[in-house]
Amino acid sequence: MNRAIRILRDEHRSLAAVLHGLRHLAKASQEAHARPRFEVFRAMIRYIDEFPERLHHPKEDAYLFERLAARAPETAALIGALRAEHVESVQRVRQLERALDEYERCWPLWSGPFVALVEDYAEFHRQHMRREELELLPAAERALTAEDWRAIEEAFAGNEDPIADLREQDLAQLYTRIVSLAPAPIGLGARWDQAPG
Repeated sequence: MNRAIRILRDEHRSLAAVLHGLRHLAKASQEAHARPRFEVFRAMIRYIDEFPERLHHPKEDAYLFERLAARAPETAALIGALRAEHVESVQRVRQLERALDEYERCWPLWSGPFVALVEDYAEFHRQHMRREELELLPAAERALTAEDWRAIEEAFAGNEDPIADLREQDLAQLYTRIVSLAPAPIGLGARWDQAPG
């Protein structure tokens, strides 16, 4: 496997881990008898916004998708659908932010809509990453040249493996914050039913 594909897959795994944590904590917040620590949700949603929406997707659009479209015109419909999902994903993150604000304001009454939006976003993004890994990357492996892969690798190298090897200081601090605030089994923070109200 070439390094560019490894970077892309590592980034997908990192995002999947944060989404799994967000889903778990959103569901757990419905069962907690104490007010959830909303800053955990904010940190996780900020990670989702900062990493995939501002670093990962724009580089896919500008480097991987552009080069693949030029080399394999038959992938145009797939690339168009994935680009549309990138745009939709940004809108969905804004919905998550608004839902979290409402949940915090109306706690515990707004937990259901918040959890539903978290589930919806996580499933949307899971399907998106699945299409990229099962359809787009194999097409790219067949069509792209070594020069194409070098350019893609260079573009993605600045944000390689955002959790295991964070190079962006801000993202490293954000991830550390998520781990320190989130209760087990996601992080090291106190259980919400023990957290101060």
